[in-house]
Amino acid sequence: MFEALVREVVDFRGELLRNIKGIRVSQDLFDDIARDAADREVAIAAESATRIPSPAPLITRPFDYGSVVTYPFLPQNWQATRYSDGLEYGVWYGALDLETTVYETLYHWHRFVMDSFPELEREIVGERRVFQARCEAILIDLRRSAEARLVERKDYAFTQQFGRHLWQRAQTGLLAPAARAAGTVAAILRPEALSAVRDVCFLTYHLNLKADRARIERTQGETWLQCRPSTLY
Repeated sequence: MFEALVREVVDFRGELLRNIKGIRVSQDLFDDIARDAADREVAIAAESATRIPSPAPLITRPFDYGSVVTYPFLPQNWQATRYSDGLEYGVWYGALDLETTVYETLYHWHRFVMDSFPELEREIVGERRVFQARCEAILIDLRRSAEARLVERKDYAFTQQFGRHLWQRAQTGLLAPAARAAGTVAAILRPEALSAVRDVCFLTYHLNLKADRARIERTQGETWLQCRPSTLY
């Protein structure tokens, strides 16, 4: 069924961008429970003394942005996505360019807000953090494929079956056209393909449901991208 798709591969050795929830200003974890500065220092010392050491905290520690790589591969975090039905494995998604990560994540955030607060009339703000991860792996290359179901925006039945086909055959992942942008997305099935996580930038999303308007800031106070979220469906 899928043999026609698995015709081209690429020995990919490059950078992939991952766009996740984040905050621009670090939060004080103990300011709500510490009575004074001395209490706060004791709490920080206690947390440091009991912290599990990690040779690569950006990859493995959940409070040091471990979600950059490991989060989607943990069983408790598996969910239905374009290339997984969420039952047996997770998928790490990235992109070759920054704008593609914005349009894809904006779509999912807009869906969440619409489901949760459909009558909201004011603008809401979400903050994101973008990381770069090194990927070195043989990937299925679908960038020139004419298969329309790869970019279907609502029905993931075909791509989920295809993702399972690749996962069962121990494939590392794929490169494919993005569904909501002109760029390329990566779906990685094996965490060992990813390494060398580094910060890229912060983003701030401004969303107005009633006006069907989204505005993205890379530098605070300066609009970088704008779009109508309804065009992403």
